[in-house]
Amino acid sequence: MNPAVVKRFIFIMVIALALVGGTSIFMDTFLNRPPGDYETERGDMYLSSHDYKKAMANFEEALRINPHHRGALMGRAVVLIATDHHDRAVMELGSLINFLQENLPDDDATGQGTLAAAYANLGIVHDRNGRHELALKNYIEALKVDEGAVDGPGLIDRILHDPSPSTIRKRATYLYTELQKPSDQQVLKLPEIDAKSRTYKP
Repeated sequence: MNPAVVKRFIFIMVIALALVGGTSIFMDTFLNRPPGDYETERGDMYLSSHDYKKAMANFEEALRINPHHRGALMGRAVVLIATDHHDRAVMELGSLINFLQENLPDDDATGQGTLAAAYANLGIVHDRNGRHELALKNYIEALKVDEGAVDGPGLIDRILHDPSPSTIRKRATYLYTELQKPSDQQVLKLPEIDAKSRTYKP
């Protein structure tokens, strides 16, 4: 065979495979996504920049499109926590936990992470409002469901912000130890440390 023809054929095949692969990635990324994903990602972007009004608007739009989008449900709860609407956050997280418990397949790792995060966030709300026994109960549930999903921020966040951040396990251990003491000896609030607690959004 003519080497030039073979070389041209190989070149054309590589280009064709690249186009097919690129088209497949595009389809998976933009066209074959669950309804509400795009709006939820926009909500997450605004959430990370503390623009809670725009974050909530995007999560609400995602839920208008897909009422059971668990990422949007979690996002809405996190906004409620961040804006001190704790009673509404408790209701939101309770509903999300019930929905996930009733509908989550055992092999859905992402869903398990969301369920763990919902328990962790519910614990944080109770903790901030002085309901420490309830907080501990929810922290324990979060750790039982998926400890990896609530083990604190990743390496980059630790380097940039706090090398030893508060975690659900640390807080649960602390609460458990304090709750074993007589009530007049318990120290359940440490404002400087408690302020570092962060909500979870898988």
